Amino acid sequence: MAHIDDPETQKANLSFIKTSMKQPLLLRDHEFELARQWREDGDVAALHELVRSYTRLVVATAARFRNYGLPMGDLVQEGNVGLMQAASRFEPDREVRFSTYAAWWIRSAMQDYILRNWSIVRTGTTAAQKSLFFNLRRLRAKIEDASGRGLTHEGRQTIARELKVEIGEVEAMETRLGAVDQSLNAPISDSGEDDWQDFLSDGRPSPEDVVIGLRDSETRSRWLAEALRELSPRERTIIAQRRLREEGATLEELGRALGVSKERVRQLEHRALLKLRVSMERHVDMPTDLFLERG
Repeated sequence: MAHIDDPETQKANLSFIKTSMKQPLLLRDHEFELARQWREDGDVAALHELVRSYTRLVVATAARFRNYGLPMGDLVQEGNVGLMQAASRFEPDREVRFSTYAAWWIRSAMQDYILRNWSIVRTGTTAAQKSLFFNLRRLRAKIEDASGRGLTHEGRQTIARELKVEIGEVEAMETRLGAVDQSLNAPISDSGEDDWQDFLSDGRPSPEDVVIGLRDSETRSRWLAEALRELSPRERTIIAQRRLREEGATLEELGRALGVSKERVRQLEHRALLKLRVSMERHVDMPTDLFLERG
């Protein structure tokens, strides 16, 4: 799914890249001092200097991902978000260079952006699937160059072993990367009379089925209300608490509330269900087990 920046955006991106590459590199001690000033004192100026010095790392990482068809400017913007996250979490006391720490955050931010926008179909969610997405092309090119032919079953097995995924996942990702998104509004033929969406089946119920379903539901609700009125107050309470709630009350809970034993609640419930069955069957010869056996 290719994206092309307009001329003005390309010009702005080029200016940003040139400015970023001119920023001076930081010495190790100065870098740690800036990080400490931001972390301990909240020095915004120190944060800005630290971040500006490593925007070149963002640009370099974005260049590695430009072949995925997404705008360079968007990749840089996402990378800057990752750079800011790295700056907010960086702990200078660990004695690790900020560039090493920030590289992971920058790369992760860009990869997440690519996975969200490369296709309208969700491409990968697990760490293994993400690794497969970003490494399949490289490994496939390596294997194909060595064999002189296209990717074989053995080649897919090699990739699966190296990336620790199932071979079926390799095949599925290979198919996904080789496909392109197509608009449902695209015409099927040159005549332009029919779109792809015109031939999609609609699995929703018809308006007639919806109306019939609503009427049937209203009728069953009315019959149930009439049947409940034939119960005693205590029986109605038990049915309402046990059968007509998302999470029904337990026999123990109802026993405490009604001042009777758990076994007595069970007996009352059984008697109430029999009354409901008889009442409902007077209206129509219909299965009532779905309601009576609920819970």
